[in-house]
Amino acid sequence: MEKKVIVAPLHWGLGHASRCVPIINSLLENNFTPVIASDGEALQFLKQEFPRLESLELPSYKITYHRNIKLKILFQLPTILNSVYKEKSIIHDFILKNKEVVGLISDNRFGVRSRLLPSVYITHQLNVLSGVTTFFSSFFHQRIIKKFDECWVPDISNSEFSGKLSITNKNLKAKFIGVLSRFQKEHIEEEIDLLVLISGPEPNRSLLERKLIFEFKKSPKKIVFVLGKIEGKQQKWTIGNSTFFNYLLSTQLQTIINSSKVVISRSGYSSIMDLAILGKKVFFIPTENQPEQVYLASYLKEKGLTPFSTIADFSEEKLFEIQNNKGLATKKMVFDVSLFRLFKRK
Repeated sequence: MEKKVIVAPLHWGLGHASRCVPIINSLLENNFTPVIASDGEALQFLKQEFPRLESLELPSYKITYHRNIKLKILFQLPTILNSVYKEKSIIHDFILKNKEVVGLISDNRFGVRSRLLPSVYITHQLNVLSGVTTFFSSFFHQRIIKKFDECWVPDISNSEFSGKLSITNKNLKAKFIGVLSRFQKEHIEEEIDLLVLISGPEPNRSLLERKLIFEFKKSPKKIVFVLGKIEGKQQKWTIGNSTFFNYLLSTQLQTIINSSKVVISRSGYSSIMDLAILGKKVFFIPTENQPEQVYLASYLKEKGLTPFSTIADFSEEKLFEIQNNKGLATKKMVFDVSLFRLFKRK
């Protein structure tokens, strides 16, 4: 009998979707049939990565940025809760119509759970940093986590890369599942001087794109820009010494990163895991008004691994700071397939 598992990442940039790629691959290798469920670019990205898989469109949480992100999310809360209610209804109806579904894996989607089936929640944020309201945001998130059968934390057990985000004494049925990445290390020539990975929601993505293109327009270095714009057709163009891609699929991006001496990236957690697996020298530019990314960049700098700066303070000269840092590195990821034993229909 076919065994379907719904895999549903949050659409907030591509980080949640990209770190689900190794889970989807592992499900396929272990005779499960993944069903992709998301919205927007996250859904489009996974459909391009896995064109033969069944997909399910869920309502968007419609989370947008603001100078005061806490206040903005507070105003957006009714919309988010309405989307959670709708996605829970969609998931419930799908389960009733598809008796072969044996489990649910939600990456930060609150409504992708069911009393009928084992439900897993993926997050590295057992604590949600939000300044003076951290206690309340963490309490709220932990209440959601407790509604799931298990919580999978993508890090090793000493919170190597997530730091205090994944450290708690609360009983959240948390299992550290190791560093999740869609990439593998390739020992090839590093012929690209600098790789610029641009990602995240608008308008921050475009602001970073314009800033870095301006900073490097006269650079003699061989530079590659991957703009993180998931569009209907892949495009490539060249301006001076710089090569541009609107986006790359996983196998292409893996080769490009392995071919690069230095990477500039947001300090999103999925990017950190990817670059650690590939053992890269990195300079981070955290997304403004996102406390998690600022904390992760600061945490890794304190460990002597990677430098960072704000977008306003960045200049090409800042890259010299990389020489005084070790860079990111971790062991090759081996996903523990015994975790899938949970998926036996209740």
